[in-house]
Amino acid sequence: MSLNQIKAFVKPLESSCDRFLGSRLNILQPKKGFRAGIDSVLLGASVSNIEKTSVSNIKKSVSNNEVEGERKLLDLGSGVGVAGLCALKFNETLSAVLLEKNIEMVLLAQENIKANGFENRAKAIELDLTLSGKEREAAGLQVNHFDYVIANPPFFDVGAGTVADGQGRANARAMAKEDLGKWVRVAASCAKAKGRAVFIFPIVGLVDLLNEFEGRFGDIDILPIVSRQGENASRFLLRGVKGSNAPLKMHSPLILHAKSGHGYLPQVEEILRGEKPLLW
Repeated sequence: MSLNQIKAFVKPLESSCDRFLGSRLNILQPKKGFRAGIDSVLLGASVSNIEKTSVSNIKKSVSNNEVEGERKLLDLGSGVGVAGLCALKFNETLSAVLLEKNIEMVLLAQENIKANGFENRAKAIELDLTLSGKEREAAGLQVNHFDYVIANPPFFDVGAGTVADGQGRANARAMAKEDLGKWVRVAASCAKAKGRAVFIFPIVGLVDLLNEFEGRFGDIDILPIVSRQGENASRFLLRGVKGSNAPLKMHSPLILHAKSGHGYLPQVEEILRGEKPLLW
């Protein structure tokens, strides 16, 4: 069944059109429930150290419908596609697969791909990443294929804290603790040798995520994210290289705001406006 056929059976969500990267991206997302924000932008902007490929050297292969020299990204649990589409804006030789289990989000992601002119570089597919490897492959998710796998997993333990309004938002925010391992295993399965995985996650889950990366990814970089100078980190970006044995590195934190006021520091503003990627 095509997405157009599915659309006829799905009640459209009430959505708003929000601008990201200094209006370089126009994104439809639900008015209620989970809404993408700065975490998604930082995650997409972190896909910045892809080996440079001259646009003139990119050639379309008629036989396999792939682009020679093009780098490939997989966005796990992509929602409406903000992180993956931000990555495309920062990397002109990148293509992306947006993987999401909520069909309403998939349909919005499809609209966002079209609205932003990425039809030839991105696609959104409906797939539950917790399915078995055989089921994922049967659905068309390729293994050992992607240069980058990015993810902003749900982070509240099921049964803990306040349940989010709306089932879609609850699913986007909550998962059982043991499910984090499934996200990392899928990332490791889909990344090619020496491919990179980048996750953004709350700081309370640092040990759990490191444990899941162990044996699958090395050369790990950790970038703490701090609201203001002198405060504790609330979340972090973690990047690893599949199959590497290089040691872990902890970077100086990314500080978002000045000591007073609500504005972002200049480095962060440049990222949020789409002027510069997040280099770390």
